[in-house]
Amino acid sequence: MQEKISQRIHSRLVYGSDSQLRMQTIVRLRWVGVIGQILALSVVYYGLGFDLPVGPCLIIIAVSAWVNVFLAIRYPARHRLTFNFATALLAYDIVQLASLLYLTGGIMNPFTMLMVAPVTVSAATLPLGRTIGLGILALGCAGVLAFHAMPLPWYVDPPLTLPTLYKLGILVAVAASMPFLALYVWRLTNEGRQMSAALAATEMVLAREQKLHALDGLAAAAAHELGTPLSTITLVTNELDRQMDKNSPHREDILLLRSQAQRCREILQKLTRQPPDEDPLHASLTVKEMLHEAAQPYLGGRASIVVKAAPTEGATGPDARLPEGVRRPGVIYGLENIIENAADFCKSRVDVSAEWDGQTVTVTVADDGPGFKPEIIDNLGEPYVTTRGGSRKDKRGNKVSGMGLGFFIAKTLLERSGSRLHLENRAEPDQGAVVRITWPRAAFEAAVELRDYASPAPPRRRQPTSPGDPISDSL
Repeated sequence: MQEKISQRIHSRLVYGSDSQLRMQTIVRLRWVGVIGQILALSVVYYGLGFDLPVGPCLIIIAVSAWVNVFLAIRYPARHRLTFNFATALLAYDIVQLASLLYLTGGIMNPFTMLMVAPVTVSAATLPLGRTIGLGILALGCAGVLAFHAMPLPWYVDPPLTLPTLYKLGILVAVAASMPFLALYVWRLTNEGRQMSAALAATEMVLAREQKLHALDGLAAAAAHELGTPLSTITLVTNELDRQMDKNSPHREDILLLRSQAQRCREILQKLTRQPPDEDPLHASLTVKEMLHEAAQPYLGGRASIVVKAAPTEGATGPDARLPEGVRRPGVIYGLENIIENAADFCKSRVDVSAEWDGQTVTVTVADDGPGFKPEIIDNLGEPYVTTRGGSRKDKRGNKVSGMGLGFFIAKTLLERSGSRLHLENRAEPDQGAVVRITWPRAAFEAAVELRDYASPAPPRRRQPTSPGDPISDSL
């Protein structure tokens, strides 16, 4: 479920029809460029006294200013540009800057490095193909400026003449810095988009869990509303039974109707009973029950799921008591996801075990599959890091590739409950992956601090488990 959610969110964030570039942003950037170009011309012409074609330069700058005015009037500030429109505007910026550089020395102008700016903006907001196209345009303009341009504004005596080799060096510097900066910005932006998609998917999964909890309130409301008509049906059937002859052929139907109405009342009473009488799944559960519930959906598959729970060796007295805490759907969901991964990759068996003492509660999920790949084990738990690679099959038998969000969501939910995850492979000669989740015992048994994931009912009391009676179940 979480894979489908994340795929939809990721496609909308990365492959939508509109870019991430707003009209207000590009207009402001161009105004900064216009002001900077006017200041540079003023300093060179009036401050340094260098001769340059001021008129043509001001015309080129004025065109950019009028384009900005038109865009500000035509479109709202928060209008998001389409890919084509944004690409055209950035291409115009490259050509406009190249025109100014042509009039002011070409490749020898120190401001040649500004050719990189539009390509960098594209890398942060447009698809990779558009950025490559703008980069080729910028490099083409720089190549033309290396051999064809008006003289650089300079002193008359002695004139400044740079060798061709130096011009080629500047061209190579532009060509080297452009892909480096563009790739760096693209990587950072892409990681930010992936993280946003992953967090959005997590929020949607949590919202789904909250809706399931909301059904409890709806059930109670329905029970309250149905209580009155069922009481009326029971009262009427009792009256009919008293007034009807015992040999009447309809008496059996009246009794059946009354028994079914009573059955409905008993069902509704289960939905509205007080917290002390609630099902432990809706109030509290032990670590053993938590493992059973998390493993339940994967029983009967090709993998043999074995659940064990026992205190650590040497734990006695209160330390050996079976840990019990509030029911946290987020924790159970995270364990289910980890067990599902183990069942998908194992050869035949998945061991789910729990150990505890007075300080910690540790749950271990181990399989006999190929184990974690060494090159990605340190990055597992980050969004879009996956080991599936198309090995998982859907209900129709088609291979599907995971996006790596399942383990990210599971890790996030488990760590929010106060646990820490540790990943490793089994030691030789054994083979398989091991996921170890460790809680401080106080955090696992806490009810107030973790009430965001808990049922509103307090945990029920149980009799302590005998220290010498370890719990072991094979499913």
